[in-house]
Amino acid sequence: MLPKSLKLYVAGALILAALAPLNAQRLRDYGIYPGVFKTGANNAITDVEGVTVGQITCIKGDSVRTGVTAIIPHQGNIFRNKIPAAIFAGNGFGKLAGVTQVKELGNIETPIVLTNTLNVAAGMDALITYTLSQPGNENIGSVNAVVGETNDGEVNYIKGRYITPDIVLQALKAAKSGPVEEGCVGAGTGTVAFGYKSGIGTSSRVLPESLGGYTVGVLVQSNYGGVLEIAGVPIGQLIKQYSFRKNVMQDVDGSCMMIVITDAPVDSRNLERMAKRAMMGLAKTGGIASNGSGDYVIALSVNKDNLITSSKLYTPQLLHNDDMSPLFLATIEATEEALWNALFAAKDIKGYKGNVIKALPKEEVVKILKKARYFEKDLPEYKVNVK
Repeated sequence: MLPKSLKLYVAGALILAALAPLNAQRLRDYGIYPGVFKTGANNAITDVEGVTVGQITCIKGDSVRTGVTAIIPHQGNIFRNKIPAAIFAGNGFGKLAGVTQVKELGNIETPIVLTNTLNVAAGMDALITYTLSQPGNENIGSVNAVVGETNDGEVNYIKGRYITPDIVLQALKAAKSGPVEEGCVGAGTGTVAFGYKSGIGTSSRVLPESLGGYTVGVLVQSNYGGVLEIAGVPIGQLIKQYSFRKNVMQDVDGSCMMIVITDAPVDSRNLERMAKRAMMGLAKTGGIASNGSGDYVIALSVNKDNLITSSKLYTPQLLHNDDMSPLFLATIEATEEALWNALFAAKDIKGYKGNVIKALPKEEVVKILKKARYFEKDLPEYKVNVK
């Protein structure tokens, strides 16, 4: 049961989160269509069949600005039908739980939970409860819960550790397919990127049938620094907002969690190669993977024929290395757009100690992009790319 003090603001936050897609504007709402591959129907990680996302946004008074984002990769018993997986640390200043077993065994056995730095334990507790409660799991005695985090302490009183296992279980229960809320929601409620309010972002890419027709979906919890770039335009320099400007450190640290899911038949080795490309997507946004940033990528393949069961032999059908390059590009494109969407969907927020994080000045940024002729309609890729 939720403590009484939490029930009201969690319920209210759920209403706000449900309305977010009606108000939030994404990169493409401004006519900006990055990349060459098409997006899926929702331009979200949920375009990969079977993937669902649940979020709880916790806002109360002037000190609580935090939340939970839960990603459920497939709708079966994940512990009994484990998922090929890999984790890559672009910079390891973080508290990602469950990483060593994923690296050792090449699979994941729980959903993925994202929250803030000091509530990783609550996420693990909830995932253990969730897994033990699944029919068929009554006799298991070990659960490798995977929980990622970023630090939202600029506007959230993080020492309060407001996230409880019950709140995480609510996020898991709320998971659904379709459009995904972005910006100041869930685990992105209090996060910052490039000195601006950021949050949760998502995007997807669908390969043409000639390249396999596979889908790659990405969801990010964006909380990192550097010099912002959008579609190759040095936005941070042009609007004079970037780390180390005038030799003054401007909180370049923070962390970024990136979740990559595909339906392509890929094993853990090639999933790690895809995960490395997600870091290339982060770099294309101007991220620098600074010393104090925990930049992690968790990559999964939910191809139905390759889920790992308890049978004695595991005989997956896998893509050749030569067929991986289109998935690499799809991962880069989906990651960079998810990170940009997190910025574009976020709004100003005021929180702990009166700290205010302003949203990206989108109108100014769009004017700069227009001046850079990024909106050129006669690009050969334009009609292919519009969704």
